[in-house]
Amino acid sequence: MVKIFVGGLRPDVTELDLVMYISLRAQVNTIKVVRDKVTKRCKGYAFLEMTSLAEAEKAVSLLNGEEYQGQVLNIKVAEEVAPPATTYVKANKPFQKKRPRV
Repeated sequence: MVKIFVGGLRPDVTELDLVMYISLRAQVNTIKVVRDKVTKRCKGYAFLEMTSLAEAEKAVSLLNGEEYQGQVLNIKVAEEVAPPATTYVKANKPFQKKRPRV
């Protein structure tokens, strides 16, 4: 699976409309439109998983810079982000139980 980034989306875009538009040109496996937690409106971008790198590159070449719902799309293959490194902190003092206040 290869992820692509789709930017330049309208706040009222739906997953169904977007996947239908893109799947006419390349095979889409999954879609995630990034939304505001409070308003549930699109933040202007989404991530799609394509079945292969060839499909992802095809979507980028066909759709990057194209107009969709009055907006110009910015599409590129998403960079893989490494998981954050685990940080260990050494405590200076051993754990002590606090006495309850009376």
